[in-house]
Amino acid sequence: MIRTVIWFVYFWIDFLINIPNLYYAKKLKKDNKDDELEIYLNKISKKWSNNLLKLAGIKVKIIGMENIPENENVLFVSNHQSNFDIPILLGSLNRRVAFIAKEEIKKMPFIGGWMEIQNCVFIKRDDPRQSVRAINKGAKFIGNGQAMVIFPEGTRSADGSLNEFKAGSFKLPVKSKAKIVPITINGSINSMKRGSLIIKPAEVVLTISKPIEIEENERDTSLMRDFVVAEINKNLRGE
Repeated sequence: MIRTVIWFVYFWIDFLINIPNLYYAKKLKKDNKDDELEIYLNKISKKWSNNLLKLAGIKVKIIGMENIPENENVLFVSNHQSNFDIPILLGSLNRRVAFIAKEEIKKMPFIGGWMEIQNCVFIKRDDPRQSVRAINKGAKFIGNGQAMVIFPEGTRSADGSLNEFKAGSFKLPVKSKAKIVPITINGSINSMKRGSLIIKPAEVVLTISKPIEIEENERDTSLMRDFVVAEINKNLRGE
């Protein structure tokens, strides 16, 4: 319980301390200093995520870092076990990533601002038209070189097993002509289970699978979904 209290106190104090950094990042974006902004955001997000993981007692083992394509359009497709999945990915991947996230997060103080400046895209799950616009926006970001992450389950798993993957999520790589890189997060559920705010130490294995290239004429998002689901399930079972 003490770990949980310390973590949440640090979480909000850190956000308050970083308010000037957010405004500085916004200024860099306004001044079109894209390269400087990229370096700055990468530095801030790595430091933030690694500090949160250290305080929570989460240790991450990474398998398959060499499978991440360099200088290519990429969509990371990951399972979702815990609220810690975002800092785990931010701190572990060797590319700066933005997330496809639910609209509710955008309204959170400071967090929404940081996610917007990072090129995150917000989806209203109960608004099909807005969801289409969000997917198109995400595809545009990917096409411009921004690596993105999506959790096709839409919500965290209650027991660590996979929830249903939404095939519509795979419209992103079709529209952006990006490679799909499946990611398996195994063990983060032990750090904070769905419906609980108690934080516990955990050992997490992050498996990065080989990229999947989308063929020019490929439009069957259900087949893509089934392939990625099979790959992640295989890694969850440790095969």
